[in-house]
Order: sequence, then C-alpha cells, then structure tokens
Amino acid sequence: MSELNTKMKQTKMRKLKNSELNRLSVDDFKKTDKTPMTVVLDNVRSLNNIGSVFRTSDAFLIEEIMLCGITAQPPHRDITKTALGATDSVRWRYFETTLEALEELKDHQIVSVEQAENSVMLNDFQPAKDQKIALVFGNEVKGVQQEVVDQSDVVLEIPQLGTKHSFNISVSVGICLWDVFNKLKS
Repeated sequence: MSELNTKMKQTKMRKLKNSELNRLSVDDFKKTDKTPMTVVLDNVRSLNNIGSVFRTSDAFLIEEIMLCGITAQPPHRDITKTALGATDSVRWRYFETTLEALEELKDHQIVSVEQAENSVMLNDFQPAKDQKIALVFGNEVKGVQQEVVDQSDVVLEIPQLGTKHSFNISVSVGICLWDVFNKLKS
C-alpha cells in the first residue's frame, strides 16, 4: 500500500454538511468572475440533460449557456428538477438556430464536441489562453449538425475505448468542462 493510501486510511474522514460547503448565493454567483467559456446546446432534446448541463455549468462558473433549436428553455419542471436552481444562477439565451448563436460568438474559439475526421482528442487539446471558448454539444442521436461542425475552429473528441463510443451528453459536458476548466486554470 502506498504511503498516501496509508496516511488516508489513518485520517478520519467526515462527510461535510451542506452548511460547510461555502456555496455562493445566486446574487454572489452573478457577481463572481466567470470561467471564459460558453456552452452551446445544438438541438438537445432531453429536458433532464438540459437541466444537468445547467447544474454542471454552475459548478464551473460558466459564463453562459446558449439553447438552440429544439432545445427546451426554462422554466420547465423537468429542467428545473435536474438543475437544482442553476437555471437561476447561470445566464442563458435562446436562439432559433445554432448558427445564429455562433454569430454572437465571433470572439470565441468555437469548439464542437463530436466524432469527426481530423478531430483533436480531448487529452491533446490546448485551449487558446487569450480567447474565450464556446463548447458546442449536439443532439443525443444526431450529434452536432454538420453545418455547425463546418463553422467550428476545432472539433474535439473524447477518447473512448469500449464498444459504444457514445457518452450521454450530460456526461460529455461534465468531462469536457472539467478538462478545459483545469487547462485554463493551469
């Protein structure tokens, strides 16, 4: 057993109470400097996935979520149930099409998360340090639209080794936000 594991086993671990988590209020969240990232949802159909994206975006202090096409908008019971209040903290806007949303993101590095020719594996991706990033996530069945991929600066792929080669969108968002957040902070 490693020295670290031995030390951890000797250290008493106590689960923290909610009151000990130093959570921001919604007002404080809105005033806090944000991570220079925008999440774009390209025709995401599952209300639970949308709510989960709000919750994950709150955790990483994401600037904004852009909901596009058939992607539902708050307030909706199923989004709210999963988001746990993050629809109140994270700024969001709706666009008829994802291409309209991308027009608003001219100053961002547009990064579609998709399996494509010439994609960059997530572990090899280095975000531009001097530019905001927009991460585009697609429909649960069809993925990111080809016309959106065509407008992207980078297509990012999450390495997968199993038989499915498909993550749920909420899992993809969590993986990508965690990775890019850490790269931006380092």
